Amino acid sequence: MTRTITQAELRNGSAGVMDALEAGEDFVITRNGRPVGELKPISARREMTTAELKALIARIGRNGSGEEERAEIDSAFGEDRLDD
Repeated sequence: MTRTITQAELRNGSAGVMDALEAGEDFVITRNGRPVGELKPISARREMTTAELKALIARIGRNGSGEEERAEIDSAFGEDRLDD
């Protein structure tokens, strides 16, 4: 769930915001009533050996739909996307 907080709430309650981020909560930050940014927790990155990465790359695209490929990539690297 995304919580909306003001710039002042972020400044004055940064420790609580950090705790909530660690717990998985998202924030929209407002200034003068307008949304100006988002804070989201960083997904834990999975450690992968070179051999595992090579095997993953070899599997992707072999058989399956684009959606299946995307799901496999997301499961390995997370769902961070620039342009959805």
